[in-house]
Amino acid sequence: MNRLFFPPASQTGSNPVVTGEQEERAIARHEVREIEQRHTVDGPRQDATLDEEDDVVIIYNRVPKTASTSFTNIAYDLCAKNKYHVLHINTTKNNPVMSLQDQVRFVKNVTSWKEMKPGFYHGHISYLDFAKFGVKKKPIYINVIRDPIERLVSYYYFLRFGDDYRPGLRRRKQGDKKTFDECVAAGGSDCAPEKLWLQIPFFCGHSSECWNVGSRWALEQAKYNLINEYFLVGVTEELEDFIMLLEAALPRFFRGATELYRTGKKSHLRKTTEKKLPTKETIAKLQQSEIWKMENEFYEFALEQFQFVRAHAVREKDGELYILAQNFFYEKIYPKSN
Repeated sequence: MNRLFFPPASQTGSNPVVTGEQEERAIARHEVREIEQRHTVDGPRQDATLDEEDDVVIIYNRVPKTASTSFTNIAYDLCAKNKYHVLHINTTKNNPVMSLQDQVRFVKNVTSWKEMKPGFYHGHISYLDFAKFGVKKKPIYINVIRDPIERLVSYYYFLRFGDDYRPGLRRRKQGDKKTFDECVAAGGSDCAPEKLWLQIPFFCGHSSECWNVGSRWALEQAKYNLINEYFLVGVTEELEDFIMLLEAALPRFFRGATELYRTGKKSHLRKTTEKKLPTKETIAKLQQSEIWKMENEFYEFALEQFQFVRAHAVREKDGELYILAQNFFYEKIYPKSN
């Protein structure tokens, strides 16, 4: 049976220096061993088969700074009650592109690790087409995207000041006091239009062309995948409606999610601190870029699709949205039973 794959531990000395990443991997190995041991003691789970309702995997290949932490924490809060597993995909240096061998390992893990089904996997990885690996039952992909300039501004200040989720953690650009406006005015690299190119490649996938900044092919492939490979894609600005639609369509995972989002303490986690909104002049300068125009085209495309799905799933009454009841039935069923 396939399990999570980890590289061998370092053998460079009798007293090696343990980095934070190595410590996290060691903890992950220990957790995997505990799970395997527990299932060995308890016996195999329903032979080699799972109920159809349990043989489900959701992959949330979360884009950075799109309220992904808030949404993921809802999944963690619900997993014990709704009886599914949540697993974080932790890639080295948050690299969203997996090596070919890691792609194979990941596909094997997700499809054959029965003890972790039903499962909710989340992490900063670009879309991976499971069909390329001969998989018959593909996972369900979901995602959330955000206005591209707002996402970049949030990420810019996050790298400098962090957020209220882990306020004590030192960030990569900590100490840099330059505002986003000042960065754009000076032509800085951290606020360059090229930094907007992220949501398109996350949806485009693992092809080389996906990561060529400004590629029209990548934009069209991202649109294709959003429509054909994703179950639902929401937007940060309408996150509650996204959660409500997921609960209605996939209650096995998301039963209780809407109420938890509205009332829970974790529904608005991870606000970037010290964030200053850019001026109209800064926004206008970024909007002159062809890269912004393409990323914004993709965002508008995703928003239109989400609003289309929502319009056919809910009704508004007194300012509140209500999920529609089943609106189809079967008739003229032949042959007639005796």
